Amino acid sequence: MRQIILDTETTGLEVAQGHRLIEIGCLELVGRRLTGRQFHKYLNPEREIDEGASAVHGLTLAKLQREPKFAEVAKELLEFIEGAELVIHNAPFDLGFLNAELARLDTKAATIESRCTVLDTLTVARKLHPGQRNSLDALCKRYGVDNSKRELHGALLDARILAEVYLAMTGGQSTLELSEARNQNKGSAEENTTRFKRPKNTAPIVISADKKELAAHEALLERIAKASGGQVAFRKAEGA
Repeated sequence: MRQIILDTETTGLEVAQGHRLIEIGCLELVGRRLTGRQFHKYLNPEREIDEGASAVHGLTLAKLQREPKFAEVAKELLEFIEGAELVIHNAPFDLGFLNAELARLDTKAATIESRCTVLDTLTVARKLHPGQRNSLDALCKRYGVDNSKRELHGALLDARILAEVYLAMTGGQSTLELSEARNQNKGSAEENTTRFKRPKNTAPIVISADKKELAAHEALLERIAKASGGQVAFRKAEGA
């Protein structure tokens, strides 16, 4: 699967107030691996930048005056993301600004959602961690992702951080590690059969859990059930 990790920076928070894009950062993932391909542009927004927004990303109109306008990079951007699954944190925000920029060029322009599928990592995080903070910084702390260089927000930097968070949140490299471990430990069928073969005429040893262990297991299932909204496979099996 081809995925694009996408992030933007803007002149302000409200697209309805005419705020514009000033930076777009995209990274390509194929098969859950970064390919090295990226799309990154600073943009001249043709309007002033709110002080609050500038304090977040450090960009000013004076710094962006010589950068291209969105119209000059739109074709390249659309070609880069076409047909991919976009992975965005708080997708409605970024999509709102991208679609508004496209509409300025052509009121009948196709939306980003009609060109790509979209995965909102904020929605994913809220399902995995209900009732907890799920900002990108909070997720970095939760999943052990280094964001120490994020003194100011930046579209490409945040896309890199989001890529690490997304991979960790949806399984990380565990599949790769398990695959490698299997390959390293894999012997011939004969070796494995000999290694784990039980001597003849011996019964298997069964060690039952004691009351304390059963209570701890039940408490763990209760915590899992609470966090998952009751979606616990063991409980379903017990009720079958």
